[in-house]
Amino acid sequence: MSARASIASLEEAHVGAFEAGEAFARHLDSIDPLRGLAEEFLHPPGPFDGRRLYFCGHSLGLQPRRTRSILEEELEEWATLGVEGHRKARRPWFDYHLHAREGLARVVGAKPEEVVAMNGLTTNLHLLMLSFHRPSGARRRLLMEKPAFPSDTYAVKTHLRARGLDPSDLVEVSPREGEEGLRTEDLVAAIEREGEALSSVMLAGVDFLTGTRLDVEAVTRAAHRVGATAGFDLAHAAGNVPLRLHDWGADWAAWCHYKYMNSGPGAIAGAFVHERHAETNLPRFAGWWGNEPATRFRMQLIPEFHPVAGADGWQLSNPPILALAPLLASLELFDRAGMDRLRAKSRVLTGYLHWLLRERRGDEVMVVTPTDPERRGAQLSLRFPRVDARAVVMTLRSAGAVVDFREPDLIRVAPTALYNSFLDAWRLVEILGPALRGAHAVEVVGGFH
Repeated sequence: MSARASIASLEEAHVGAFEAGEAFARHLDSIDPLRGLAEEFLHPPGPFDGRRLYFCGHSLGLQPRRTRSILEEELEEWATLGVEGHRKARRPWFDYHLHAREGLARVVGAKPEEVVAMNGLTTNLHLLMLSFHRPSGARRRLLMEKPAFPSDTYAVKTHLRARGLDPSDLVEVSPREGEEGLRTEDLVAAIEREGEALSSVMLAGVDFLTGTRLDVEAVTRAAHRVGATAGFDLAHAAGNVPLRLHDWGADWAAWCHYKYMNSGPGAIAGAFVHERHAETNLPRFAGWWGNEPATRFRMQLIPEFHPVAGADGWQLSNPPILALAPLLASLELFDRAGMDRLRAKSRVLTGYLHWLLRERRGDEVMVVTPTDPERRGAQLSLRFPRVDARAVVMTLRSAGAVVDFREPDLIRVAPTALYNSFLDAWRLVEILGPALRGAHAVEVVGGFH
């Protein structure tokens, strides 16, 4: 069967056709054209065919097998070439970041010159807010969601204070009473209410807590209609859901690569700047690697900064080779899979896990994440009305499944299309029953309170 036919067969599996038995999970795996990619990753050892059930790609992705060899290649270049590696290495260090940008562009839906791998996520947020949050006159406010990922909240509030701006100009939009995730229509309405008072919008592409997916295109259009810029934190979106940043017209975006992008703990981050800003003289902090490459090494002879057009112009320092190498290893796998095929599998895989939870665990588990596949990515956030969620996490981990807990009472589970199988999802729900009974026992003795 061709890969195209297999994806079509997988997509035909919908909630009305799902079955609860192990044989059906194995059947879905048998028609999954991406099933071989799981072997390209190193899985923590455990009881399930020698592996643990790993559902934490939303927090830290697994290590690609290729990561070790590509790092060793760069270490060997350093050992044998020394400083000459900047020009003579097989992937010359001088323009090493360029090796990542076409793959990154395909993942986030951009032109290659619109993306760059650099810094850490929160650093990139500060750099891009400096350029794109430009309060003037009555137009002074910045709009973001609440609750946001804490680092985003810290970044925005301290950024405003450091620039001498009024913290009261921060507008935070919360979900409706009794709801968990923000609705796009509520964000659009808030943007329209702010109108000419709004300078910029900064929102998460996928909410870290509930897994709710934002309609980036609709929010961007709303921001532009009132004359504001639109920027996005795509930490939980990049490598998870389809993105079309160029076509949607987002002004800027930033993301990390250690979650769904599988580039290692604390991995180098990414940034996007739309091409319409490529030649503009936006204010920015400058460093030598954002300068025109032709004059970069003239250094003291050209003391003024002349930024290279595109996202590269926001770079400060030369690329960290040993941080970029794991990203190249991961991007090879994304290119093999293709974001469209990954998304097709992800819709079915997460839908299957959601169905199993409702079918087999009923009122023991509440799924907080939206049921509509268009309003979510891979992640499901779960609440357990009868037991302590912290105890559930601990009992699942002792049984060989890796999930995570977020205060006060949520468990996040992300079946990741690159390396999770349908059998993984079935097994997770299978061991959840004993885990819930174990959590009852732990709750009684008070071990987690």
